[in-house]
Amino acid sequence: MNIGEAAKASGVSAKMIRYYEETGLIPKADRSQSGYRIYGDGEVHTLRFIRRARDLGFSVKDISQLLELWQDRDRASADVKAVALSHVAELRGKIAELEAMSKTLMHLAKNCKGNKRPNCPILDDLAGDL
Repeated sequence: MNIGEAAKASGVSAKMIRYYEETGLIPKADRSQSGYRIYGDGEVHTLRFIRRARDLGFSVKDISQLLELWQDRDRASADVKAVALSHVAELRGKIAELEAMSKTLMHLAKNCKGNKRPNCPILDDLAGDL
């Protein structure tokens, strides 16, 4: 199948497929005599794996590691679990940062009178004037 068909079958855009090839996440596709990329079921399965990992927020580096583990039948599941738990820790850190931002903005919004006057603690805070 060509790149458009592979994109449709995998749920990964043609642009991202080319990017994954450029970064080495997937091997470069074979080419037809006319120069078009050719993909088989195996490549589409790998692209679906990558798409699902991206949906879960894994970085390209982590996906590369997970792909290696997925393709290694002698892998230890503990290695896969370690990658997943490391990602969970990163996600929880991001969640904490987002909650802190939300709390700060709610505090500033509560202290903003929201009237026609120009005084605004939100803008003051952004400008570092508080």
